Amino acid sequence: MTTMTDTYPSRTGRRENIFTRSENWLDARGKGAWIAAMVIGFIFFWPVGLALLAYMIWSKRMFSSSSRSCGRKMQRSMAMGRPTGNSAFDAYKADTLRRLEEEQENFESFLERLRASKDKSEFDAFMDERAARNEDKTDD
Repeated sequence: MTTMTDTYPSRTGRRENIFTRSENWLDARGKGAWIAAMVIGFIFFWPVGLALLAYMIWSKRMFSSSSRSCGRKMQRSMAMGRPTGNSAFDAYKADTLRRLEEEQENFESFLERLRASKDKSEFDAFMDERAARNEDKTDD
């Protein structure tokens, strides 16, 4: 006997709740299944249909194209640093990532120096003010 989780396995390998399983099941059947679920929701209990409509708009399922899963795969591939199969692009991507990391390190060190100089100037101003107060007290 197969269960729904056996038929539609989790993307993360974890056990999914009923909402995630339902979402995956509807995604596998396309936009028409989402629209049918929304219409059925409106027929049986209108807040369910309204909630499905709001979710479809919020998650951009209502206006997405069929190449959505292909775009997700490419984004995951790029985010994970996996090669795309195009060696020129992979070399360019590696060089760009290295350059961006170097720029980020330089910028973070600049910010650290800037904060340190600001802290030093604030501390110097405080010490000058304190010294001036102490001089005023000794003059009185």
